[in-house]
Amino acid sequence: MPKYIDIHSHLNLSQFDADREEVIQKLKDENVTTITVGADYKSSVFAVELADKYDNLYACIGLHPSDVLIEEFNYDSMLTLANNKKVVAIGECGLDYFRENSEEFKTKQKEIFNLHIKLSLEIGKPLMIHARPSGKTMDAYIDVLDILESYKKDNKNIHANFHFFAGDINIAKRAVGLGFTLSFDGPITFSHDYDQVIKEIPLESIMAETDSPFAAPVPFRGKRCEPQMVREVIKTIAELNGLSEDETLNTINKNISRVFGI
Repeated sequence: MPKYIDIHSHLNLSQFDADREEVIQKLKDENVTTITVGADYKSSVFAVELADKYDNLYACIGLHPSDVLIEEFNYDSMLTLANNKKVVAIGECGLDYFRENSEEFKTKQKEIFNLHIKLSLEIGKPLMIHARPSGKTMDAYIDVLDILESYKKDNKNIHANFHFFAGDINIAKRAVGLGFTLSFDGPITFSHDYDQVIKEIPLESIMAETDSPFAAPVPFRGKRCEPQMVREVIKTIAELNGLSEDETLNTINKNISRVFGI
């Protein structure tokens, strides 16, 4: 069992092209595992290749909702990738209304999200949700939850983790009430916007991630984020809940094992 597990990173992106092997070796040396997440077919293929090559890496495959008008979602090709034993989740997928929320774009995102859900159900692997609402609303979260709830009625075993959760306490309680989990990133180490949710939601519904190379936590702000920095996220979750870091880490690792099978 690895000591730290970062459930969402992008070691497949160009920011790691110059030193990817060194970064991965550092993770191995520090007993850190991460899930490398695809954002389109090409990066999903690369995520699987990395997971196949390195024992301490796993993969997640899918088409980011912001890219649904750029790339077609080829279900059969994604299914082939998804059946790889090192693939532990489908995504990142969902709805993103932050930069554009035209009805055409929203309709296409929902269509592709439904295909991800179909794939998740077919192979029995959880969804890695990307939900980003338009300004000062919870609209993308509400729509994602409405869609997932409609599936939940007939598919009790469907599971979804809300990556980089930034919803309010009502959205958090609704997601957790449906049996889903939430994961948090570096911003919780320097912003109090997430405090209420982390304190009020059961630790059994929480995971930690980095979304590296983005959003590095304190004390690494301004630098490229890397998966081993997930320990700072876990440390902050522990502090907010008044728990020891070891107790928090143990519970979060159990959550990850339960959902992703790592």
